[in-house]
Amino acid sequence: MSRLQPERITYGDDPNRWVDVHQPEGTPRGLVVVIHGGFWKAQYGADLGAPLAEDLAARGWTAANVEYRRVGIGGGFPQTLDDVHAAIGAAAARAAGPVVTLGHSAGGHLATWAAARGRFERWAGGPSVTHVVSQAGVLDLRAAVREDLGSGAAAAFLGDADEAAYDLADPLAQAPLDVPVWAVHARDDDTVPFEQAATYVDVATAAGGQVTLVEVSGGHFAVIDPASAAWAACVEVLDSIA
Repeated sequence: MSRLQPERITYGDDPNRWVDVHQPEGTPRGLVVVIHGGFWKAQYGADLGAPLAEDLAARGWTAANVEYRRVGIGGGFPQTLDDVHAAIGAAAARAAGPVVTLGHSAGGHLATWAAARGRFERWAGGPSVTHVVSQAGVLDLRAAVREDLGSGAAAAFLGDADEAAYDLADPLAQAPLDVPVWAVHARDDDTVPFEQAATYVDVATAAGGQVTLVEVSGGHFAVIDPASAAWAACVEVLDSIA
């Protein structure tokens, strides 16, 4: 664990718009923006990402653990995306080197989306993401709605948005990205199906993207357990970056 206390940065007036920036001892390897999951729902918060940020800082990264507005507390489409965009900008001001987004579940959706956000006028002009690590990410919003993942979580996130919202919010619609993507997913995940990763990788690869499927085990949550082999696989990906 890093011996340095994180710096909390607020990026808006709402109490859910903040980032805890964990700095390593010595020269940082780059920035990892940690985006927690929980199906975009209000009851899940950044405490889920804190152990990962602490572990990453101990491994030499500047790690930014992001909180954002979720469904039920001012979030959803497009406000949650606005928050992730702003949070990356706030965190990047405290770091140098590669900017990696790493997110779990709904955070995997947001981490992958973030690398495409500069294509859209609403989110243009912020720091570019250089690498993406999706951990059991929701990468196909249409399938998530169709399959009622998280008891309608994707539909609740999109709200009354029209079909054009998929172009703005769905990672599958934005594939391929211009940066490398690793989709880390367990075949025994019973919360976000493995097919979410496999479909994204197939589509992005066919379109010429640089994307890698990293199959792990341990269900939905092993990838956010710093003691697990699934997390070790994520660390190995990050080690390959810096």
